Amino acid sequence: MDSERSGGSSTTVDEENLAFDVFARACPSRGTLEHVTGKWGGLILSALHDSTFRFNELRRRVDGVSEKMLSQTLHALERDGLVHREAQPTNPPRVDYQLTPLGSAVAERLLALIHLVEDRMPEVLAAQERYDTTRAGSGEASAARDAGRAVVAGRGGR
Repeated sequence: MDSERSGGSSTTVDEENLAFDVFARACPSRGTLEHVTGKWGGLILSALHDSTFRFNELRRRVDGVSEKMLSQTLHALERDGLVHREAQPTNPPRVDYQLTPLGSAVAERLLALIHLVEDRMPEVLAAQERYDTTRAGSGEASAARDAGRAVVAGRGGR
């Protein structure tokens, strides 16, 4: 019996032998993937790769995230075992967030993707311009082009 070999208690699901398939609708990996690759999850994990943060420090680091979304995302990442929350028994209370070893491994891969995207943005912007130019007659292309320019201008042209 597998539970006897591992020294653990018997469970109805042998989790170590499950084949996870993110393409299957009921696979639990989909939820975790959503937490990691969602707009805020990826940014939070990447920020925590640099350092341990308190809630408001993390909120300032991840520009634009609301308190509610930061809280919800941190809870989801903590539940998934990617983030560790440590409450200090001080007055006022201090809560620190840091990556777990699993969270660190995920964040390293996210950062590689982030750096690739940032490094290749000139190519992306050129592709967007070509796309928009070929569809210049449609109002949708003009709106997309204007939205892209607003995002770049709002980030200081970065």
